[in-house]
Amino acid sequence: MPQGKIIKALSGFYYVLDKERIIQCRGRGVFRKNKITPLVGDEVVYQADNDKEGYILEVLERKNELIRPPISNVDVALLVFSAKQPDFSPTLLDRFLVLVEANHINPVICISKMDLIQDEKKKKELKQFVQDYEKIGYQVFEISTKMERTIQELRPVLEGRISVIAGQSGVGKSSLLNVLKPELELKTNDISTHLGRGKHTTRHVELIEIGGGLVADTPGFSSLEFIDIEASDLSYCFLEMRERSVDCKFRGCTHVQEPKCAVKEAVEKGEIPSYRYEHYLQFLEEIKDRKPRY
Repeated sequence: MPQGKIIKALSGFYYVLDKERIIQCRGRGVFRKNKITPLVGDEVVYQADNDKEGYILEVLERKNELIRPPISNVDVALLVFSAKQPDFSPTLLDRFLVLVEANHINPVICISKMDLIQDEKKKKELKQFVQDYEKIGYQVFEISTKMERTIQELRPVLEGRISVIAGQSGVGKSSLLNVLKPELELKTNDISTHLGRGKHTTRHVELIEIGGGLVADTPGFSSLEFIDIEASDLSYCFLEMRERSVDCKFRGCTHVQEPKCAVKEAVEKGEIPSYRYEHYLQFLEEIKDRKPRY
């Protein structure tokens, strides 16, 4: 039986990419009974009635899945944050990073509108943030639509992978995509009309070929709440804490009040940026205060 990848889901139809052709498929009736919902990004086994239509017989095992946006098997999350307008927010970036790490997706940080920073003090502050995140182990790209070369440098990150783009409104996500694939003609600060997502049309997730990979046409994470993350797992979503937690005296150390905590020692020595630790404590309280779900 042939296999392919779902690149679009719309009105009960799943559009399966198999090499060069796209087959419009319906799911098997048994999927609903077994509570299986095929997602964009799924690798599937299908049966083709002809060159254009068929049925999905089986959804293969996923390596990850997101609920909002509904997509699976994501390799990379491009987290786009602007240097200015809106101002760079390390708190919001860390929130995104936690959500991405929790879903076992590789985050890549893009700081856009670098050309807008003229103030030397602000420039120095931003460079320090870049160095901090690179030291942790993240790829950081400083980009500007006025310097197209900086955006083209992202292509190797996208190649051969499924990527999602996330970030605040107005940070330049559409501008970035327009440079990578001009024929998209996405309106900046507007909804994509090219892909049928106007105000009165059905919103859907679609994978489009960009830079040798597939990029999700989606607004990114519509929920930034830590719904599925437990307090005991939070430190594993901070790479520098994950590495050091093995050296804590107590197993299951929360890095708050326990003695001989390797994470707190690293913060005191300046090896972990204090703002990262403060964000950890803030997020930990948020998770603890979360109302239980039944």
